Amino acid sequence: MNAIGNTPGVIGISASSVMPLPKKGLETSLVNSRGSETELREKFTQFVGETFYGQMLKAMRSTVGKPAYFHGGRAEEVFQSQLDQTMAENLTKTTASKFSEPMFERQFPRFAKSAEVAGDFGQLNLLPRR
Repeated sequence: MNAIGNTPGVIGISASSVMPLPKKGLETSLVNSRGSETELREKFTQFVGETFYGQMLKAMRSTVGKPAYFHGGRAEEVFQSQLDQTMAENLTKTTASKFSEPMFERQFPRFAKSAEVAGDFGQLNLLPRR
């Protein structure tokens, strides 16, 4: 027996351990303070940047064939993917905000308006993040 029903052999979770979804929208449940809004913006930028740069590096690697003599085999492929991941993370930290900000404003227009209200402080978002 399992915690969900009478089906033997199926592992599940009990209904009492499942938290109900909030009745408010997803973005309001994720962002309930100014600090959380900043965190949401940073996570959005990280996701968009790493996805974009990761796919770009993957496409670039697929256009170049393997060399005839000096290919490192499977080990080189593994370390190459780790290098690409690290490069995507570094590129994201330095330049992803330039193209993720318009996407963020379109995805979350309510938070974009709050950034406009900030006035001159909105220009601080253009500075590189460390």
